[in-house]
Amino acid sequence: MVIFCIIATWIAQIIIPMKVEVVPHDPTWRGKFEIESKLVALTLGENVIAIHHIGSTAIPNIYAKPIIDILVEVKDIALVDQCNTAIATLGYEVMGEFGIPGRRYFRKDNEIGTRTHHVHIFAVNSPDIKRHLAFRDYMIAHPEDAQKYSELKRQLANHYPHNIDKYMDGKDGLIKEMETKALEWWRY
Repeated sequence: MVIFCIIATWIAQIIIPMKVEVVPHDPTWRGKFEIESKLVALTLGENVIAIHHIGSTAIPNIYAKPIIDILVEVKDIALVDQCNTAIATLGYEVMGEFGIPGRRYFRKDNEIGTRTHHVHIFAVNSPDIKRHLAFRDYMIAHPEDAQKYSELKRQLANHYPHNIDKYMDGKDGLIKEMETKALEWWRY
């Protein structure tokens, strides 16, 4: 039965592509982060050092896909793997590193199959933690760059409403540019 569910989910993702939707900032996103981060922290236990709200939903006044991104810093990344079943009971799909070495990634959909949360877990002192936090903080401190990013996301979502890969590829250059600025800015 489990194999059937996995295959059915995989087929659904191929046949029904994820809709790319960006929406105006929603002030309830912070509260949704707070609620979910407490559940994740309880599940991971004493391994957790800190939990951060990242991604576009953490940046005021910009458009975002309505998916809450949670970054968790842990003492020991290997211990996270022992919590996969418990995290799955919260409704998350266990994705492993999913393209970023040293990360543990989980994604959650609501009851109608709409993505609601991403959880990115890294060991403390991972450069990926700094990269994510610097980007978020830079965008908050530099609203003109945040609006540039917001506008690009709106254009890409309108141009590629059913192609998440093209949407992500279209953001890549600006994200890298802003990330470089953010890391330089964060050093001071």
